[in-house]
Amino acid sequence: MGRVVALMDDLFFQMKLAETAKQLGVEVKVASNADALLSLMEPQPKMVIVDLNSRTSPVQAVQKLRASNKAIRIIGFLSHVQRELAAEALAAGCNEVMPRSSFTQNLAELLSAAKD
Repeated sequence: MGRVVALMDDLFFQMKLAETAKQLGVEVKVASNADALLSLMEPQPKMVIVDLNSRTSPVQAVQKLRASNKAIRIIGFLSHVQRELAAEALAAGCNEVMPRSSFTQNLAELLSAAKD
């Protein structure tokens, strides 16, 4: 079973992520802050998903995660108009940053990539 860890505090997206992962047979663990996220990194997940609109300093969480793990795939999502935040997230270590609408539309495909 593939494993994904996410940083998000939006309950709607947590449920959407959990339901899609369940249908695909992917394990998902959700953290609500950077420390909790880092504590979920063992065993290492295939991917980390970060809601860049989270109220818990998501860019700093990406920086901490990237500092401790150079190879992990980190995908961030945000409102499509937040170009400056997208640039910050990429500089912090996200491999990809996508608008919330694209993330939602491609969620099943993204999670399928995390399967073993």
